[in-house]
Amino acid sequence: MQKKLLLGLLRSRRGIIGVTIIGFLLVLSAVAPLIIPIESYFRWNDPDYWINNPKTVAPFWTNFFGPKEFEHLSLDKNDAKVSSESSEGTRVDNYTFQVDMQADSFPDDIMFLYSVKYGDIPPVLQIDINRPDNNTFTIYYSSLPPTNNINTSFSDRIFSTNENIKESLKQYESLFNYSISGLEPQVVIFSDTNKPNVLKGMYQISERFYLFDNYSSVEDAGLILGGKVFGIMGTDDLRRDLAVGIIWGTPIALFIGLTVSIFSIAIGLIYGVIAGYRGKRTDETMMRVNDIFYALPTLPLLILLSITFGRSIFLIIGFILIFSWMGTAKVIRSIAMQIRNYQYVEAAKLMGQSDLMVIFKHIVPQLLPLTFASIAIAVPAAILAEAALSFIGLGDPSLPTWGQILHDANTADAASRGIWWWIIPPGLMIALTGLAFFLIGNTLDAIANPLRNKNK
Repeated sequence: MQKKLLLGLLRSRRGIIGVTIIGFLLVLSAVAPLIIPIESYFRWNDPDYWINNPKTVAPFWTNFFGPKEFEHLSLDKNDAKVSSESSEGTRVDNYTFQVDMQADSFPDDIMFLYSVKYGDIPPVLQIDINRPDNNTFTIYYSSLPPTNNINTSFSDRIFSTNENIKESLKQYESLFNYSISGLEPQVVIFSDTNKPNVLKGMYQISERFYLFDNYSSVEDAGLILGGKVFGIMGTDDLRRDLAVGIIWGTPIALFIGLTVSIFSIAIGLIYGVIAGYRGKRTDETMMRVNDIFYALPTLPLLILLSITFGRSIFLIIGFILIFSWMGTAKVIRSIAMQIRNYQYVEAAKLMGQSDLMVIFKHIVPQLLPLTFASIAIAVPAAILAEAALSFIGLGDPSLPTWGQILHDANTADAASRGIWWWIIPPGLMIALTGLAFFLIGNTLDAIANPLRNKNK
């Protein structure tokens, strides 16, 4: 029967489409830990982890459909051209970053990163910008904080909004044929002197460290130019890479969907078989219990349980499981009531086999193909249930689930702000996953359901 199911699934156009989509999701789930740092999963809600990303920007491929926006650029120590020179007890370590400016818009901000170890005499940091028009701007010059420790390690970030940078740029105002008063520092740095447009070309941006003792050394240097586009799916208000959340959300969604569906179908299978096989008072009592659970308002109770007991992903799975088995139990009961009258079942009883032996050896195996179809059909409902709880703020906030991403988007009014890349991708992933399992489940049901086959 299992071979019949597989062959029937692969011969069906709907089945092939569903299997293809599920295969893609499984591959995505498998490669997630390989292509994305596991730390991003555990620190999804940590703003410090995403500080180097731009805030609420569109995917990079939107540049293909209009003016070319500046794409976010993050450079570290390995991207710099490093040089060093010494003179009269002073060593100068120079880290030069090359930036090829070809965008039609200015960066949103500039961030200079560094980490230095030093002794009694604090180093001096100087930042120079060598522009394509051969003008050189010295935009920052300051010593690091003094210390009494002979082995001090100091790290800092200098933003383009720094007052030192703003004051330094004023000395170059005469170079411009227009007023630069009121312009942001990053705009002044990358502006043409003749007109307030982007000056395209190669920029040399240098972080120059003056070190005055043998204890001093530069541990790290970096440059970040805040872009207006970033990554495959853009970023949100917390600067999180939404592609990371979407990819990590895939194995979580599959785990929730498959766990809930497998256990709920298993419970419904056993419950329905026992009720249908035993009949009479057992059947009547069990079906009344089933009806009570079926009549309960699922969503309000899920909300109440989440508020009362917590929002752990495992608790949420348990809560959804409580309200997911009743429909399966009714269907299985109806089929079991027919199977119990088959001759091989009567023969098993006459041979003295116990009820449990008859149920699990002769009835349940006949229902397994239908069970497989039911599991596939139940997966989308479980994923949607978790997404609904997360959307209203009752999901596990520590995990990058698709529902949680939509909740964050709703909280930030992403729809009214036109931040479509925060809304559409997780919504499409939920819809795509649901469609895949529905197609597979519907195909398997058409093959395995004895009632449907009988009616044909």
